[in-house]
Amino acid sequence: MRILIVDDEPLARSRLRALVQEMQGHEVVGEAENGRRAVERCAELEPDVVLLDIRMPGMDGLEAARHIAQAQIPPAVIFTTAYDDHALAAFETRAVDYLLKPVRAARLTEALAGAQRHTRAQLEVLRETGVAHGNDTRTHICARVRDSLKLVATVDIYFFLAEHKYVTVRHRDGELLIEEALKDLAKEFDATFTRVHRNALVADNRIAGLHKTAEGRQVIVFRDIEDRIEVSRRHLPLVRKKLRGA
Repeated sequence: MRILIVDDEPLARSRLRALVQEMQGHEVVGEAENGRRAVERCAELEPDVVLLDIRMPGMDGLEAARHIAQAQIPPAVIFTTAYDDHALAAFETRAVDYLLKPVRAARLTEALAGAQRHTRAQLEVLRETGVAHGNDTRTHICARVRDSLKLVATVDIYFFLAEHKYVTVRHRDGELLIEEALKDLAKEFDATFTRVHRNALVADNRIAGLHKTAEGRQVIVFRDIEDRIEVSRRHLPLVRKKLRGA
């Protein structure tokens, strides 16, 4: 199988590479030093298996696995970690595996023997496990763009706008479309985004103010971009309250 190794520690990556090279029938096709790079490398290399550390700076392994699951043919994910915490029992009951560091050759052989390609539905369990692990708020939004995956940091997002079955994500460098429910996004990002309309969420720290149009509508004015988002009468009091407190 084609294997991608992901760990923020170079020595840990070297050890896993050495273990894999001693085995028959497997090939290390690449390495990544953090979760974001892991998602990008998966899109580039299309590995069969990802050996994925959990605790890494920035995007951790749990969030990276959720993004990787959006690939057209997602790889099997085998977690590697130095921490024997409550996630252990959860992962060992799933199709993905969970190895404690230092990873032993016999245990890695066993995990790779049982690893097969997983469907999106099978890997959706990672979302539930991420919540249980206290990591349910993503640091990035992931979208399929043609045959690749594109990541956008949530701190770079101005607003989410629901239109038909898609949600437009307006970010610092443009726009992309995702297939997620706005209500789910509102729940996940309630600490940093505000619902201003039934079809729109805006980033609190990107709001420059309110503007009243010639038609009498109230719209959000953003910092740095010309886009405007209408505020419904229902949500206007909350928006004004947040602006006063800014």
